[in-house]
Amino acid sequence: MDLKAALATHRLVAIVRGDDADAALRTVLALAEEGIELIEVSLSGKDTLSVIERARHALGRDHPLGAGTVLTAEDARAAHRAGADFAVTPGLGDGVVTAQELGLPVLAGVLTPTEVVAARALGVAALKVFPISHFGGAAYLKALRGPFPDAAFVPVGGVDEAVARACLAAGALAVGIGSPLIGDAADGGSIGELRERARLFRTVVAEAATP
Repeated sequence: MDLKAALATHRLVAIVRGDDADAALRTVLALAEEGIELIEVSLSGKDTLSVIERARHALGRDHPLGAGTVLTAEDARAAHRAGADFAVTPGLGDGVVTAQELGLPVLAGVLTPTEVVAARALGVAALKVFPISHFGGAAYLKALRGPFPDAAFVPVGGVDEAVARACLAAGALAVGIGSPLIGDAADGGSIGELRERARLFRTVVAEAATP
């Protein structure tokens, strides 16, 4: 898949991480039903590979599904076997190279200018600026875009409605949203409330200017 193009089109990646695999699956399917096109299932959750496998079966091949927290080469191989379409990493570990070798585009975690340079040299699809809220939010993103005005930045980490709006206005290609969107749904919480939050964040990205 063309991950950069998908990020530019949809502007939002939902990050699902939970301790209840069945609830996590229900969360993924509800997000898809609400029109969230890019969904990442973090490998740090419980039985994540089975969640990805079952979600892939339920959604078919046309709905992009990513594996998150891909740290190692084995993580990348397992994500590929489970049916993931793309990989998301918190940093520049072995998982980045292996995922790309397997044909999975990578949203790679970076924070500093040095890491941006290194990630771009690896040819990753886009750059996950993480954890954005702990390092100045949109102001930091704006500063980072100074030397890298054409970089495909996707801020992640503590991105609520206000931070999402600010980062998109500051030039983010897309935003990655975890708990402010997912809440406790992936641990067995309300799917109805999840649907309401999904609609809110879809409105947020729809109102943002085109990157």
